[in-house]
Amino acid sequence: MPITESDIKKIADLAHLEITDEELRTLAPQVASIVAYVEQLKELDTSRVEPATGGLTPEGERTAATREDRARDSLGQALALEQAPDPAHGHFRVPRVLASSEEKENF
Repeated sequence: MPITESDIKKIADLAHLEITDEELRTLAPQVASIVAYVEQLKELDTSRVEPATGGLTPEGERTAATREDRARDSLGQALALEQAPDPAHGHFRVPRVLASSEEKENF
């Protein structure tokens, strides 16, 4: 299934991204190329490839990726906020990352 400009527009809308018509024309073939490349992976025989279950050390050795799954007491709100740089009313306060449409115009 080919990737079209309308597909790119839909993805941009879902991601709340504003893109121009020029960007649509540029992105559609690029994304189509990426998808075609990834589709090639379906052709590989991975039947004898061991699944990855953990990370690797700098030396390339496997790390222990399993631990006992058991219930533990939670950290607690007070302790969690104890070293927060700017706590407010029992919550973490973080810088705003989304701007209103009015603020976007000022960028």
